[in-house]
Amino acid sequence: MNVNDITDADRARFNMVEQQIRPWNVQDERVLQAVFDMPRERFVPPHLRALAFADTELPLVIDGVDTRETMLSPKVEAKLAEELRLQPTDCVLEIGTGSGYQAALLSRLCQQVTSIELESRLSAFAQANLARSQVANVALETGDAHAGWGTAEYDAILITGSVPSVPDALKYQLAVGGRMVAIVGHSPIMTVCRITRTSAANFDTAYLFDTYVKPLRGTARSRFKF
Repeated sequence: MNVNDITDADRARFNMVEQQIRPWNVQDERVLQAVFDMPRERFVPPHLRALAFADTELPLVIDGVDTRETMLSPKVEAKLAEELRLQPTDCVLEIGTGSGYQAALLSRLCQQVTSIELESRLSAFAQANLARSQVANVALETGDAHAGWGTAEYDAILITGSVPSVPDALKYQLAVGGRMVAIVGHSPIMTVCRITRTSAANFDTAYLFDTYVKPLRGTARSRFKF
Protein backbone atom coordinates (compact mmCIF):
# COMPACT_ATOMS: atom_id res chain seq x y z
CA MET A 1 0.00 0.00 0.00
CA ASN A 2 1.52 3.34 -1.06
CA VAL A 3 -0.12 5.99 1.10
CA ASN A 4 1.58 8.87 -0.74
CA ASP A 5 -0.40 8.62 -4.00
CA ILE A 6 -4.00 7.69 -3.19
CA THR A 7 -7.45 9.33 -3.18
CA ASP A 8 -9.21 10.56 -0.04
CA ALA A 9 -11.31 7.39 0.04
CA ASP A 10 -8.19 5.27 -0.36
CA ARG A 11 -6.50 7.19 2.45
CA ALA A 12 -9.51 6.66 4.73
CA ARG A 13 -9.45 2.96 3.86
CA PHE A 14 -5.71 2.83 4.56
CA ASN A 15 -6.25 4.46 7.96
CA MET A 16 -9.05 1.98 8.70
CA VAL A 17 -6.65 -0.88 8.02
CA GLU A 18 -3.73 0.57 9.99
CA GLN A 19 -5.62 2.11 12.92
CA GLN A 20 -8.52 -0.31 13.43
CA ILE A 21 -7.92 -3.66 11.76
CA ARG A 22 -4.20 -4.37 12.08
CA PRO A 23 -4.18 -3.41 15.81
CA TRP A 24 -7.04 -5.90 16.32
CA ASN A 25 -4.53 -8.64 15.56
CA VAL A 26 -5.45 -9.16 11.93
CA GLN A 27 -2.04 -10.04 10.52
CA ASP A 28 -2.73 -11.90 7.25
CA GLU A 29 -1.46 -9.55 4.55
CA ARG A 30 -3.85 -11.05 1.99
CA VAL A 31 -6.79 -10.07 4.19
CA LEU A 32 -5.41 -6.59 4.85
CA GLN A 33 -4.85 -6.06 1.14
CA ALA A 34 -8.38 -7.26 0.34
CA VAL A 35 -9.82 -4.75 2.83
CA PHE A 36 -7.73 -1.96 1.30
CA ASP A 37 -8.66 -2.90 -2.26
CA MET A 38 -12.42 -3.40 -1.73
CA PRO A 39 -14.33 -0.07 -1.71
CA ARG A 40 -16.40 -0.49 1.46
CA GLU A 41 -18.21 2.79 0.81
CA ARG A 42 -20.01 1.16 -2.14
CA PHE A 43 -21.69 -1.33 0.20
CA VAL A 44 -22.97 1.18 2.78
CA PRO A 45 -26.47 2.69 2.47
CA PRO A 46 -26.07 6.08 0.74
CA HIS A 47 -27.09 8.18 3.75
CA LEU A 48 -24.38 6.49 5.87
CA ARG A 49 -21.44 6.64 3.46
CA ALA A 50 -19.68 9.25 5.59
CA LEU A 51 -19.41 6.48 8.22
CA ALA A 52 -18.20 3.77 5.84
CA PHE A 53 -14.78 3.55 7.51
CA ALA A 54 -15.91 4.13 11.11
CA ASP A 55 -15.22 1.54 13.81
CA THR A 56 -18.89 0.75 14.34
CA GLU A 57 -21.78 -1.35 13.08
CA LEU A 58 -24.03 0.36 10.55
CA PRO A 59 -27.80 -0.22 10.22
CA LEU A 60 -28.90 -1.53 6.84
CA VAL A 61 -31.74 0.86 6.06
CA ILE A 62 -32.60 0.32 2.38
CA ASP A 63 -34.77 2.89 0.58
CA GLY A 64 -36.14 4.04 3.91
CA VAL A 65 -36.94 0.50 5.13
CA ASP A 66 -35.13 -0.71 8.25
CA THR A 67 -34.19 -4.33 7.56
CA ARG A 68 -33.19 -4.73 11.25
CA GLU A 69 -29.81 -5.99 10.05
CA THR A 70 -26.42 -4.31 10.30
CA MET A 71 -23.01 -4.24 8.68
CA LEU A 72 -20.49 -5.53 11.18
CA SER A 73 -17.62 -3.25 12.13
CA PRO A 74 -14.68 -3.38 9.70
CA LYS A 75 -12.33 -5.06 12.17
CA VAL A 76 -14.80 -7.87 12.90
CA GLU A 77 -15.41 -8.45 9.17
CA ALA A 78 -11.66 -8.64 8.57
CA LYS A 79 -11.07 -10.94 11.55
CA LEU A 80 -13.80 -13.36 10.47
CA ALA A 81 -12.26 -13.50 6.99
CA GLU A 82 -8.81 -14.18 8.45
CA GLU A 83 -10.04 -16.94 10.76
CA LEU A 84 -11.43 -18.91 7.80
CA ARG A 85 -7.82 -19.50 6.64
CA LEU A 86 -8.86 -19.37 3.01
CA GLN A 87 -6.84 -20.69 0.10
CA PRO A 88 -7.16 -19.37 -3.49
CA THR A 89 -8.84 -22.61 -4.64
CA ASP A 90 -11.45 -22.71 -1.86
CA CYS A 91 -15.22 -22.66 -2.40
CA VAL A 92 -17.03 -20.84 0.41
CA LEU A 93 -20.59 -20.81 1.72
CA GLU A 94 -21.65 -17.60 3.47
CA ILE A 95 -24.88 -17.58 5.46
CA GLY A 96 -26.24 -14.06 5.82
CA THR A 97 -25.26 -11.82 2.90
CA GLY A 98 -26.26 -8.46 4.37
CA SER A 99 -24.75 -5.65 2.31
CA GLY A 100 -22.56 -8.05 0.34
CA TYR A 101 -19.32 -6.55 1.69
CA GLN A 102 -18.21 -9.62 3.64
CA ALA A 103 -18.78 -11.79 0.57
CA ALA A 104 -16.79 -9.29 -1.50
CA LEU A 105 -13.87 -9.57 0.93
CA LEU A 106 -14.01 -13.36 0.82
CA SER A 107 -14.10 -13.27 -2.98
CA ARG A 108 -10.60 -11.76 -2.98
CA LEU A 109 -9.29 -14.69 -0.96
CA CYS A 110 -10.90 -17.74 -2.59
CA GLN A 111 -12.18 -19.13 -5.87
CA GLN A 112 -15.96 -18.91 -5.38
CA VAL A 113 -18.44 -17.65 -2.77
CA THR A 114 -22.05 -18.79 -2.52
CA SER A 115 -23.91 -16.40 -0.25
CA ILE A 116 -27.42 -16.95 1.10
CA GLU A 117 -29.68 -14.16 2.38
CA LEU A 118 -33.11 -14.63 3.94
CA GLU A 119 -34.32 -11.06 3.28
CA SER A 120 -34.98 -10.47 -0.42
CA ARG A 121 -34.57 -6.69 -0.08
CA LEU A 122 -31.08 -7.17 1.29
CA SER A 123 -30.22 -9.73 -1.38
CA ALA A 124 -31.12 -7.22 -4.10
CA PHE A 125 -29.11 -4.50 -2.34
CA ALA A 126 -26.08 -6.80 -2.09
CA GLN A 127 -26.40 -7.84 -5.73
CA ALA A 128 -26.32 -4.23 -6.84
CA ASN A 129 -23.33 -3.47 -4.59
CA LEU A 130 -21.36 -6.46 -5.89
CA ALA A 131 -22.12 -5.57 -9.51
CA ARG A 132 -21.07 -1.95 -8.91
CA SER A 133 -17.79 -3.24 -7.45
CA GLN A 134 -17.28 -5.69 -10.35
CA VAL A 135 -17.19 -8.75 -8.10
CA ALA A 136 -17.81 -11.71 -10.40
CA ASN A 137 -17.15 -14.76 -8.23
CA VAL A 138 -20.00 -14.38 -5.72
CA ALA A 139 -23.29 -16.18 -6.38
CA LEU A 140 -26.24 -14.86 -4.36
CA GLU A 141 -29.27 -16.94 -3.45
CA THR A 142 -32.30 -16.09 -1.34
CA GLY A 143 -33.59 -18.41 1.36
CA ASP A 144 -33.24 -19.71 4.91
CA ALA A 145 -29.88 -21.46 5.29
CA HIS A 146 -29.58 -21.44 9.08
CA ALA A 147 -29.70 -25.27 9.18
CA GLY A 148 -27.92 -25.95 5.90
CA TRP A 149 -28.16 -25.22 2.18
CA GLY A 150 -28.42 -27.96 -0.39
CA THR A 151 -26.10 -30.96 -0.32
CA ALA A 152 -22.81 -29.55 -1.61
CA GLU A 153 -19.69 -29.61 0.54
CA TYR A 154 -17.57 -26.48 0.98
CA ASP A 155 -13.98 -25.76 1.91
CA ALA A 156 -15.15 -23.02 4.26
CA ILE A 157 -18.42 -21.78 5.75
CA LEU A 158 -19.03 -18.42 7.43
CA ILE A 159 -22.15 -17.67 9.48
CA THR A 160 -22.37 -13.88 9.72
CA GLY A 161 -25.02 -13.75 12.47
CA SER A 162 -24.81 -15.34 15.89
CA VAL A 163 -26.36 -18.73 16.56
CA PRO A 164 -27.25 -20.39 19.88
CA SER A 165 -25.65 -23.60 18.60
CA VAL A 166 -24.17 -24.89 15.35
CA PRO A 167 -26.52 -27.16 13.39
CA ASP A 168 -25.09 -30.59 12.62
CA ALA A 169 -26.38 -30.28 9.05
CA LEU A 170 -24.11 -27.28 8.48
CA LYS A 171 -21.09 -28.98 9.99
CA TYR A 172 -21.54 -31.89 7.59
CA GLN A 173 -21.49 -29.49 4.65
CA LEU A 174 -17.80 -28.96 5.32
CA ALA A 175 -15.42 -30.97 3.18
CA VAL A 176 -12.84 -32.92 5.15
CA GLY A 177 -10.25 -30.34 6.11
CA GLY A 178 -12.84 -27.56 5.76
CA ARG A 179 -13.30 -24.78 8.29
CA MET A 180 -16.43 -23.09 9.60
CA VAL A 181 -16.36 -19.82 11.52
CA ALA A 182 -19.46 -19.14 13.61
CA ILE A 183 -20.41 -16.77 16.44
CA VAL A 184 -21.99 -19.00 19.09
CA GLY A 185 -23.89 -18.11 22.24
CA HIS A 186 -26.36 -15.68 23.73
CA SER A 187 -26.29 -12.00 24.68
CA PRO A 188 -24.30 -10.34 26.18
CA ILE A 189 -21.23 -12.45 25.34
CA MET A 190 -20.76 -14.77 22.40
CA THR A 191 -17.70 -16.70 21.25
CA VAL A 192 -16.31 -16.86 17.75
CA CYS A 193 -15.42 -20.48 17.02
CA ARG A 194 -13.62 -22.21 14.18
CA ILE A 195 -14.83 -25.75 13.53
CA THR A 196 -12.60 -27.96 11.39
CA ARG A 197 -13.81 -31.21 9.88
CA THR A 198 -10.90 -33.56 10.52
CA SER A 199 -12.48 -36.72 9.09
CA ALA A 200 -15.82 -38.00 7.84
CA ALA A 201 -17.30 -38.05 11.34
CA ASN A 202 -14.98 -35.90 13.47
CA PHE A 203 -14.69 -32.17 14.11
CA ASP A 204 -12.27 -30.03 16.12
CA THR A 205 -13.35 -26.71 17.63
CA ALA A 206 -11.10 -23.76 18.43
CA TYR A 207 -12.47 -20.93 20.57
CA LEU A 208 -11.08 -17.70 19.15
CA PHE A 209 -12.46 -14.56 20.82
CA ASP A 210 -15.56 -13.10 22.46
CA THR A 211 -17.82 -10.57 20.81
CA TYR A 212 -21.49 -9.69 20.32
CA VAL A 213 -23.29 -10.01 16.98
CA LYS A 214 -27.03 -9.89 16.29
CA PRO A 215 -28.66 -13.33 15.93
CA LEU A 216 -28.95 -14.90 12.52
CA ARG A 217 -32.57 -14.89 11.41
CA GLY A 218 -34.17 -18.31 11.51
CA THR A 219 -32.01 -19.66 14.32
CA ALA A 220 -34.85 -19.66 16.82
CA ARG A 221 -36.21 -22.73 15.06
CA SER A 222 -32.96 -24.67 15.38
CA ARG A 223 -33.10 -27.73 17.65
CA PHE A 224 -29.49 -28.80 17.14
CA LYS A 225 -26.91 -28.67 19.93
CA PHE A 226 -23.32 -27.47 19.74
